[in-house]
Amino acid sequence: MNHFPKFSLTVLAAVVTLAACGKKEEPAAPAPTAQPAAVQACGKVTVANMNWQSAEVLAHIDKLIMSSGYGCEVELVPGDTMPTLTAMMEKGQPDVAPEAWINAVRQPLDAAVKEGRLHYAAESLKDGGIEGWWIPKYIADAHPDIKTIDDALKHPELFPAPEVKDKGGVYNCPAGWNCQLTTGSAFKAWGAADKGFVLVNTGSAAGLDGSIAKAYERKQGWLGYYWAPTSILGKYEMVKLDAGVPFDKEGFESCNTKADCDNPVKTDWARAEVFTVITDRFKQAGGPAIGYLEARNWRNDTVNQLLAWMSDNQATGEDGARHFLKTQPEIWTAWVSPEVADKVKASL
Repeated sequence: MNHFPKFSLTVLAAVVTLAACGKKEEPAAPAPTAQPAAVQACGKVTVANMNWQSAEVLAHIDKLIMSSGYGCEVELVPGDTMPTLTAMMEKGQPDVAPEAWINAVRQPLDAAVKEGRLHYAAESLKDGGIEGWWIPKYIADAHPDIKTIDDALKHPELFPAPEVKDKGGVYNCPAGWNCQLTTGSAFKAWGAADKGFVLVNTGSAAGLDGSIAKAYERKQGWLGYYWAPTSILGKYEMVKLDAGVPFDKEGFESCNTKADCDNPVKTDWARAEVFTVITDRFKQAGGPAIGYLEARNWRNDTVNQLLAWMSDNQATGEDGARHFLKTQPEIWTAWVSPEVADKVKASL
């Protein structure tokens, strides 16, 4: 992400006394009304507006709550995982990264936190970012014996490939995505071809999403890679299969993520840790708003449903934030005091 100029809060007060020789002294002009403590404590703050849907709506939720509830002057700035966190580590800006997927940058980020330059606030996603192989809930309900990837691969007849007769299909990620490599490696590691399956190339993100939608419309079986939180999982209820094995970090990184991996290992996918990261400057200056950022988190099912509403309504991040704050106060009011909650509600 880019780096941004630093801001500091300056509070000015002036008293002007006018007097004329031989005339009655005029009363002093009144001092400006003091700003509320929350404004004085918070001031200006830059918040990274990341370029994917869940992070965008969270940035707008933070803006609405911090501005109306705590009197912060919030500026949203463009962001993406690596550039934003790098800029925060090196330049101290932006002040807040609401949804930072930190797995890929954990080592230098931990070092910056240890040195006191940055701080972890809330774990934005309680469940973390989740990826793996999924099946529709109606298939899971009808076949309660299917709990793991191995279980699903015993039933190619339940997951028909779209263009290969008498074969099961495992839907892959679009070409060029890292998950195309990891799904292909998993397909090979689990011996799916020998169990009557073929890999189904989806061509694009829209193709992958469309394959799930089509399966749901026809109440057919579907087996393949997906991740959460996403709008498609808010719209179509899916069940993630248990890998049946733990995450093998060494095998996953040394082979399963490579295009030329000849001997991939059976491994679960890593749970992505997703935190709110704040700068030390804002940690010291943010006042009560810091408590909000340390309390604010939500679950993937909540995010999935909100993203599905946004997709159905072609809603912006701000639209989604307002919809969430209006319709789910039972979730967000737990993040703030009753007084702040009243201010936010009034602003809506």
